[in-house]
Amino acid sequence: MGGHWVHLRLCQECGHVGCCDASPGTHATKHFDASQHPLMKSFQPGEDWSWCYVDALFIEPAAKPLETGHR
Repeated sequence: MGGHWVHLRLCQECGHVGCCDASPGTHATKHFDASQHPLMKSFQPGEDWSWCYVDALFIEPAAKPLETGHR
């Protein structure tokens, strides 16, 4: 697309990796808009935080993903 990503974000629900809102594509936000997966984690080395789109909430340290399955 002619641009470059600035920082990457990891969807904590499905593992999709998208670029941040400072990047031309804003793929992390577009992923939330399409999927409604609310938690993105920084995918940058040395960073440990999450962003919740639903609550517009910065979470540090990063939120831990919920475990699924039966016990």
